[in-house]
Amino acid sequence: MNGKVVVAAVQMTPKLAAVRENLETVLSWAEEATSQGANLIVFPECALTGYCFESRQEAMTVAEPVDGPCTREIAKWCQGRNRWLVVGTIERDGEQIFNSALLIGPKGVFGVYRKVHLPCLGIDRFVDPGNQPFRVYETPVGRIGMHICYDVVFPEAARVMALEGAEILCLPTNWPEGAKPVAELVPRVRAFENRVYFIAANRVGEEGGFKFIGMSQIVDPFGSWLAVAEEPSETLIVAEVDLTEARRKRIVFVPGRYEVDRIGDRRPSFYKTICRES
Repeated sequence: MNGKVVVAAVQMTPKLAAVRENLETVLSWAEEATSQGANLIVFPECALTGYCFESRQEAMTVAEPVDGPCTREIAKWCQGRNRWLVVGTIERDGEQIFNSALLIGPKGVFGVYRKVHLPCLGIDRFVDPGNQPFRVYETPVGRIGMHICYDVVFPEAARVMALEGAEILCLPTNWPEGAKPVAELVPRVRAFENRVYFIAANRVGEEGGFKFIGMSQIVDPFGSWLAVAEEPSETLIVAEVDLTEARRKRIVFVPGRYEVDRIGDRRPSFYKTICRES
């Protein structure tokens, strides 16, 4: 796709195990984002389910398969409005459950990402580790890569998707108090070092004894905030992005004298250590 796209991040307060209520909240915010022209709308981690479950069994009661009723309803909404959503949920696949992000468009579920890096926090203590590679999805609103929350502190995740041609990296997240340095710094660094747009959608409110800090943001390939939610309250941020900028990896400051290419100038033969199993 060429040209410009309007993107949005929704900063909302999911309620634990209240799937139907959370779905209605997601669709309500999606309507608001659509009214502001957004083509791609990103929601927080576990937006449909809540996050701070205290057991695997508790989470199993709300987990749905990829083709479950919530997804079908979101897909129907996307079809009627020709929009794309990235929504966090707990996915059930047989007896396995995953902390997942779903990319849903007018024709239904277009992509599924299962969280690879799992901290000792909330539902991540009980879900199964992600078992699929990082992928990039070609859509009418750009080449989209997905990861979730804790994944962002591992630079390899974003770099893999950038090397696969991502133009927009989406990060549904649940940053609690204590994660403010991550929110302030890391998305901007990932956007800058990979020359991509970065959309982080964080939740707010309290759940399971944790407070969540917000700071949802949209970052450009120069590492600058295009929009940021500075207050920890429910809100919507929207920005226009130019996808051609994310494809321009070589930056020429002074022709022949000062040029950089953060992808083309890589030296992979020197990086073998990071591929070793610890």
